[in-house]
Amino acid sequence: MLVSASSFTVELGENGYLIGFTDDYAYPSEMPFGWRCGPATDANAVVLTTTDTGPLQITIEVHDTPPAPETGGEWEPAEELSLRTDLPTLYLATLEQGDILDAWPDEEPALEAPSSSDSYDWMRMRLYCHADDPEPGIGDHGERHLVQLWPAPQTPPLHPDITEEDRQARAEYAADMATPVEDYTVTYTSVHAGEED
Repeated sequence: MLVSASSFTVELGENGYLIGFTDDYAYPSEMPFGWRCGPATDANAVVLTTTDTGPLQITIEVHDTPPAPETGGEWEPAEELSLRTDLPTLYLATLEQGDILDAWPDEEPALEAPSSSDSYDWMRMRLYCHADDPEPGIGDHGERHLVQLWPAPQTPPLHPDITEEDRQARAEYAADMATPVEDYTVTYTSVHAGEED
C-alpha cells in the first residue's frame, strides 16, 4: 500500500543523480552505463538520465509492500536494486560537474522509510523512466522518472543486458576514477630572457 509520495521537478547537472538513505555523498567509483541505475554505495544509487542539463520530473512513492508493476508502453523496462537504510530519510542529490548538490526541494516534506514488522535494514527500489526525446543531450527532453520504494530483504538487482560498448565505457570511467589526482597535475617552468634568479 502507498504510504507517502512526492512529485517535483529537479534541474539536473551533467551526470544524473544520487538517491538513497544516506547523505554521505561521493562520486560513484563505477557508473552503470547501459543501465538507468546502479549502486553508488549500499545506501544509495546513481541514476543516469537522458537529459544532460535540464529539467527532470520525478515522482517518488514509498510503499509498505511491493507495488504492482506499472503496465503500458509509456515507461522503459523497470530496473530494481536494494538499498540499505543507513538513515530513515530519503535523500536526493544531483551530480554536477565536479560537485554534488542536495536536490530535495525545501518546500517538499521529507520521505521516510516505513517501519517494518520484519525489521528489514533494506529497501527495494524500482525505477521507471521515460523521455519524450530519447536522444541524450542538453535541455528539456520531457524526461520523467517514477521511483518506487518498499521494505524488502536485500536481493540481486534487476537490469537489462549491456553491450560491449557499455562494458568499455564502464572500464574507462572506473580507470579514470582510480587515477590519483596528482596524476592530472602538470608543472610548467617559465623561463624569461634577461631575468635574474
